[in-house]
Amino acid sequence: MSDTTDAIRPPEPDFSAITTEELLVYRAAENRFRASDAARAFLGEPHAGAAIDWREIALPDRDLPVRVYRPATTADDEAATRTDLPLVVHVHGGGLVGTAAQCDWTNSHLAARLPALVVSVEHRLLAPDSPLASAADDGWDALQHVVRHAARWGVDPARVAVFGESCGALISALTALRAREAGLELAAQVLVNPAVDVTEAMFDHPSITQHAYHPTRALPLLRYVQRLAVPPGTDAGALSPLHADDLSGLAPALVVVPTQDALADHGRRYAERLSQAGNAVRLSEYPGAKHAFLTLPGVEPQAEAAQAEILAFLRTALAK
Repeated sequence: MSDTTDAIRPPEPDFSAITTEELLVYRAAENRFRASDAARAFLGEPHAGAAIDWREIALPDRDLPVRVYRPATTADDEAATRTDLPLVVHVHGGGLVGTAAQCDWTNSHLAARLPALVVSVEHRLLAPDSPLASAADDGWDALQHVVRHAARWGVDPARVAVFGESCGALISALTALRAREAGLELAAQVLVNPAVDVTEAMFDHPSITQHAYHPTRALPLLRYVQRLAVPPGTDAGALSPLHADDLSGLAPALVVVPTQDALADHGRRYAERLSQAGNAVRLSEYPGAKHAFLTLPGVEPQAEAAQAEILAFLRTALAK
């Protein structure tokens, strides 16, 4: 969990032939880089008005790391000492690799400018012994815990949103469904370049074919992700919000879709299904943007516009 000051980024492996040992070695090196000062040129500098810290949520069967963003204390700003901040539970993208620290730029801006408490979940990453169900439990358990202990965290349990990117958006969408079933009312859900289908049908969308190997080698990665996410015997449909029988009664949604993304049609179809089920939904496409563009403000020119749109959406949804 510790941030590092110096790291070298490893080359991306061949996901069509990678071994478990190679995955773990690559993951460790890649996550050291994403948490390093060297990565700031790509991932962006945190907002100076946010305090950032690691914490652990003590659950009955495990300790769950979370990265917490809170408005920083200043002489003329009471936001940092408020006990009724809105809550945003965030889940980073990556699936196979990834760390909450890679999202400091966006989450610190949300914390400082909404203002809000942002809790980013350092969920279990996909591996042969860690399927998608484990990561989904981490997202849901983090939300339940913070809401249940709202006073301790200084948040208003009536103003809660979930926010995820890529695989994290899948976890956030699943969390929104579980919240509805549990009677926990969410104010909003933000899903950025979401992967919302881990069945074999996930590869049938035109955007998968169009962007299978351009601008990145997406298809081998997605096939590997799918194999680890839903091992044999798993009900892939139950972990695929796109195939949920009932999508009614969910929180208002902002679905952000970069158009040069193999998963673009996942987001488009999910927004369509949410709307058909009677939910308020806004589909926002960013022409020419690539997958994970929100996490890369140093190289993706539309990241700032997307961040501003998310901020405005959440400010309205979480207003008293």
